[in-house]
Amino acid sequence: MGNRVAREDYEWVYTDQPHADRRKHILAKYPEIKELMGPDPRLKWIVCMMVVIQFLAFYLVKDMGWKWVLFWTYVFGSCLNHSMTLAIHEISHNTAFGNNRAKLNRWFAIFANLPIGLPYSASFKRYHLDHHRYLGGDGVDVDIPTNFEGWFFCTRFRKFIWIILQPLFYAIRPLCINPKPISKLELANVAIQFTFNALLYWLWGWKPVVYMLAGSMLGMGLHPISGHFIAEHYMFLKGHETYSYYGSLNLLTFNVGYHNEHHDFPSIPGSRLPLVKKIAAEYYDDLPCYMSWVRVLYDFIMDDELSPYSRVKRKLKGDVKLE
Repeated sequence: MGNRVAREDYEWVYTDQPHADRRKHILAKYPEIKELMGPDPRLKWIVCMMVVIQFLAFYLVKDMGWKWVLFWTYVFGSCLNHSMTLAIHEISHNTAFGNNRAKLNRWFAIFANLPIGLPYSASFKRYHLDHHRYLGGDGVDVDIPTNFEGWFFCTRFRKFIWIILQPLFYAIRPLCINPKPISKLELANVAIQFTFNALLYWLWGWKPVVYMLAGSMLGMGLHPISGHFIAEHYMFLKGHETYSYYGSLNLLTFNVGYHNEHHDFPSIPGSRLPLVKKIAAEYYDDLPCYMSWVRVLYDFIMDDELSPYSRVKRKLKGDVKLE
């Protein structure tokens, strides 16, 4: 439990990310993939249904004993709230209403944010697009852990704690790596969310508020679905910086596991990413992938070669245009 991880720095590379070149080659061979781009007309209805279900859960937990509130928080609320964060990820790529209605997508993401309790959807879009454009970019990609995380969380026990605290680090990392001026939409996101939280407390008391907030924190911490945080870009195999997951939890997560496919074609909705893999199978079948996010979490903790430093990082060249 006390063995220190061997890594003392990131995996620095001097090449561009692989996704732009692969996208170019795939589109040259399979131009029909362009037809998969564009909004998913079902997404907005699925998100609305999820919000309604969580509102119903708020009502149901208000009269439960605390032990049952906590039980359903982890078993149900954490799954639904983590799934909702991945719906917001989908919406950040304008897949709810299309690129021509970008503002509507942003306001819809704020609506989807309501049952999560933590106002983050407006900020997420700004930083997430940088993550795609400058994957692994030093000082830009806030998906990369800080030097403190890599230095401190260097034993099995500390990595276990780090995974539990993932929501905290995802919240404060942008302030350390790439702080941006607060936008009006972010202020609106905060105001609307806190008003909703206060209204929820006023209507039904503390239990639904605890169910909501704890569900979000637990769902993004030590939870099977949170394995995608590690699976997507942590370097389990040298030379590979993005990995796909093809297990059953894709059904709950808008196919976020199809992560190589997603970075190759971020404008294709998650519901159509399996078609990308099917059409261009020779580009994906030989790439390393996962079938279990739980196994990813276990291996990350137990493998003394892996740590928050196990990320590919690159110095950016030329003009950097931030979102």
